[in-house]
Amino acid sequence: MRLGVLDVGSNTVHLLVVDAHPGARPLPAHSHKAELRLAQLLDADGSIGAHGVDQLIAVVRDALQAAEDKGVEDLLTFATSAVREATNADDVLSRVRNETGVELHVLTGSEEARLTFLAARRWFGWSAGKLLVLDIGGGSLEIAYGIDEEPDAAASLPLGAGRLTAGWLPGDPPGADDIRALRRHVRAQIARTVGEFSRFGAPDHVVATSKTFRQLARICGAARSAEGFYVQRLLKRETLESWVPRLAGMTSAERAGLPGVSENRSAQLVAGALVAEGAMDLFGVQNLEVCPWALREGVILRHLDHMDTPPTNHTADLRARTP
Repeated sequence: MRLGVLDVGSNTVHLLVVDAHPGARPLPAHSHKAELRLAQLLDADGSIGAHGVDQLIAVVRDALQAAEDKGVEDLLTFATSAVREATNADDVLSRVRNETGVELHVLTGSEEARLTFLAARRWFGWSAGKLLVLDIGGGSLEIAYGIDEEPDAAASLPLGAGRLTAGWLPGDPPGADDIRALRRHVRAQIARTVGEFSRFGAPDHVVATSKTFRQLARICGAARSAEGFYVQRLLKRETLESWVPRLAGMTSAERAGLPGVSENRSAQLVAGALVAEGAMDLFGVQNLEVCPWALREGVILRHLDHMDTPPTNHTADLRARTP
């Protein structure tokens, strides 16, 4: 069957279309993205303003059209931290539902961590042993640990690269005092959770997902994305630590010129690097491996595991759902 996943994230609204069947590896068929940066469209009171909601509705409509064009049969839709934490989340969800027909399911931070963990487990298999999975999004950092498909511990921290950049790093390049303050904040937040995971013992394999980790790994010498999914991509803490001050001293435009760094994400890379460095240090990680699968794939895999239940959104006629 052709399945679509619409992910309303803090940075991007992303439609992923796959050909998927229970027991088989989902095969990507199409990707449709829009850089919306909802986390940066919040008003002073923490709400998503009318203009931001209008933009979200327009992007969702475009994604619905793309899903119809690609023959999607079932569409799974979800939103993460930007919508979850908006003070007017209920109003936003109501407008999206009334004007597009899409019922966005808002994932909790724990659900994000657990679904991302599921994707990493399926990618690496049982032979990977005890997994520690790290994911840096636009609004939050997810951490999960376990030996099975359901993690033994999962946490979500408000340490997303977009959120931290907007709140802590106003300069371009950011000031040294701001960098130090953010570094202290990040490490204090992560340190509070380390005990929840360390009691389970050391992981056998440490895995990272998300574009932030992919970009950092590429800067630090990992293979290009053009070389394919199945090339191992490692990130060494020692190399990352040498890059953090260099990234902090660059402008966004200069960072965008680095290998693997997109112009749209270059401003967030310093904050993301500080989170990655802090997590690796505090969890005692020397090396980690970047996983091609993440939250969207976790949502797909969980859906396929429960194919005997009705889908979240049936879209046999997508056009009928769009006003």
